[in-house]
Amino acid sequence: MDPATIIGLLVAFGSLYAMITIEGAHVSSLLLPAPMVLVFGATIAVGLAGSTFADTMAALKALPHAFRGKVEKPKQVIDQMVGLADTARKNGLLALEQEAAGVKDPFLRNALQNIADGTDGEELRLLLEDEVITTSKSNRQSAKFFKALGGYAPTVGIIGTVVSLTHVLENLDKPATLGPSIAAAFVATLWGLLSANFIWLPIGDRLGRLAELETERMTLIMEGVLAIQSGSQPRLLGERLAAMVPKPASKSKQKAAKVDMPRSEAA
Repeated sequence: MDPATIIGLLVAFGSLYAMITIEGAHVSSLLLPAPMVLVFGATIAVGLAGSTFADTMAALKALPHAFRGKVEKPKQVIDQMVGLADTARKNGLLALEQEAAGVKDPFLRNALQNIADGTDGEELRLLLEDEVITTSKSNRQSAKFFKALGGYAPTVGIIGTVVSLTHVLENLDKPATLGPSIAAAFVATLWGLLSANFIWLPIGDRLGRLAELETERMTLIMEGVLAIQSGSQPRLLGERLAAMVPKPASKSKQKAAKVDMPRSEAA
């Protein structure tokens, strides 16, 4: 489990609480039921209206994945592919059927089973590519739904503020209540902006990033199993898959600096 999302949200809301405390305000003044019901209820409702029921349910089911989601590291995938290539080289492609029985990942398990069944390489590539594309679209759609909520929420908050201010104007004959009423009216705008930037958009970005990592993982597996089917040497397979993994920016810059360094300085 990657705790980045949980830590980020806790720090964000903690910073808000610290500001409220420093200003001498009270959290209870922001926890008003009416604007919160409008902002959260209407935002989800218009998100549903702008999508399909199936997409909305899929996005809600993907919500726990934003907090608990963990993608296998590329090195682990590469090591697994090298191990499978070594098995196929020693015992033949039919041995991959036994390996597939112990694999939890359905994508890899089906790929190994197809290799053992003698599926043509081109047909297997098309099959795996279609599955990668379909999974990527589904994951990105969930991320898109929450990003859409992040776009709707501020506007819904403004609507709530306008409604509240209209009620305030109806009671101008009560000056003593104007201050608290106006302050309460702007709570809707606050929750619109808060929910968008502290909840919906971070969740959408998190799911989008997890979708990218999952696509990269599946691509590594696809290229790995296709290379195994073609009889690639395990060591060369590991080097090829490692070359497909983006290197950290710091290491890339260091390598670039060494390449650009004059020979006299390098010596």
